[in-house]
Order: sequence, then C-alpha cells, then structure tokens
Amino acid sequence: MPSREIAVGVAVASLIFAASLAIPIFGFFLAMIMPLPALYFRVKLGRRAGALVSLGTALVVGVSVGFTSFDMLFFGEMMLVGFLLAEFFETDLSLAQMIAGVAGIVLGSAGFFLVLYGNLAGIQVFGAMGEYLSKNLTLTLDVYRRMGMSEENVSMIADALDEIAYVLIRILPGMTAAFVLFVSWLTVLMARPLLRSRGLTHPDFGSLRLWKPPEGLVWGVIVCGLALMLPGKTIKVFALNGLIVLMTVYFFGGIAIISYFFEKKRFPMIVRVFLYSLIALQQLFLFLVIGLGFFDMWLNFRKLEDPRE
Repeated sequence: MPSREIAVGVAVASLIFAASLAIPIFGFFLAMIMPLPALYFRVKLGRRAGALVSLGTALVVGVSVGFTSFDMLFFGEMMLVGFLLAEFFETDLSLAQMIAGVAGIVLGSAGFFLVLYGNLAGIQVFGAMGEYLSKNLTLTLDVYRRMGMSEENVSMIADALDEIAYVLIRILPGMTAAFVLFVSWLTVLMARPLLRSRGLTHPDFGSLRLWKPPEGLVWGVIVCGLALMLPGKTIKVFALNGLIVLMTVYFFGGIAIISYFFEKKRFPMIVRVFLYSLIALQQLFLFLVIGLGFFDMWLNFRKLEDPRE
C-alpha cells in the first residue's frame, strides 16, 4: 500500500478544501477543483488506495466542519464526483453517458443522505436547507458590504433576501443537478492534460470541440417550455428545474463551438482567457453560448458531417 502517496493525496485535497473555506466568494470556485485530486489519485494508485485518499480527505472535512453539516455533504459529494469519474474511465461509456451516470449517482446519494439525516434528526430537510441558504445569503451580503458595495445596493439586496431565498430553494434541485454536471465536465477537461503529463491512461474521447448535445433533448426543452405556460406552481417549478438542467447541457455544446472556432482561427491565449471570462461573468454572453448549443442542431455552425449519412 503506497502510504506516502495516500498521505500526499489527502494533504493536497485538504489544502484545496481549507483554501475554499478561507477565501470568501472565490473559495466556491476552488471547491469545484475538489474532484480533481480524487480522480488523479484513483487513477494513479488504483481503487483501494484511491478510495483511502477520498475517505481520508472526508475525515479531515468532517472534523473541520462537522460530520452532519451541509458543508460535509457538499465536499463529500465533490470527492465522490472525482472518484466515480475515475471508475467510469475504465468502462466503454461515452463522455455524455459517463457524466450523466456520475451525476445520477451523486444526486441520488445526496438525496438519500439528506432524507436519512432528516429522519434521524427529526427535522424537515427543506426547512433546514432554507435556513442554511438564508444564512449563506446573509454572509454573502456581509462580504459585499466589506468589499465596498454602496449602502443603497446592499439595502436593496437585503430587502429582497426573503424573495431570493424563496426562489432559490425551489430551483435548488435543478441548480444542484446543473452544478454536478458542470463540475463533472470541468473535472474531465482538467484531468486529461494532467493525466497525460504524468503518463497515466485515460479514455480517448476525441476532440471535445466537436461534441454536440443529443438531438432528442430538444423535445425536453419544448415540453418544459410549454409546461411553464400551464397553471399551477408545482408544474412550473418542475419545468423550470428541467430547463436549468437542459440549458446546462446546451451550454456545453455552445462552449464546444466557441472552443472550435478559437482553435480554427488560432486566437491568442490571452484573448481566449478574456472572452471565456466574459462568458463566465456576463449573463448575456452566457445565454448566447447556450443559444449556440441549442440552435447548432439546425444550423450546424461547425459544418460537421452527420454520422448517419
């Protein structure tokens, strides 16, 4: 058993965890890197030793934030994403099937633990999650205040906190699913060059710049869109959550198109970073990318050949 490598893996993952807690706002983005060490050491060390890296990190997280906290669940699931991706690397599944499988297992396990915890603790899970969400919104507002945001804007956000929490708790399932899909996709993107540089094997998915969403997903968009027009809040909540997940998939397709043309036109790296930053920070550009992914089924922006022909 490579005990030294296991210790290094736990230390690396624990440092990322500590940094994500210590750095306000940007710590959330660091947390999205948590699956990477779990994946890397699972591929490098094998299933048993790789599992010990993830379990050792989970122990550190549990001691730090509490084994029954939502933070523990979040970071534990992030480690599970990386470990599962490495497991799926040894299968013949496509990239889409792999990410969908990881998302299904992670979301299913998270739901199971939430229900189990609620029953054992005798609390309403959604009520507790609402309180946790409201608490984090308040902490975020304090961070904005310390960063120098005008008191007028701070007061406006503070007055709307209850409404924001009300909406967020109802779209939380879709947002959670979208987040897991995005983190899984991002982890695969980061893992490929890392594993290649270390001489470790990984699946050959081909050029991800050529990836496009399955055509059948358009019916999901149509159904969800029509459901939003129906009366009844419950139907609309389900439809909105479904659209959030579907738009995430089309975002992947749009980014693939953007990356394809960046490479084709040989854009300098600094220009690529700037444009990717705009997409991440500006909602308008984000929706444009989603639109590219959605309409690519008909317009075929990259002029790719249909494999059925």
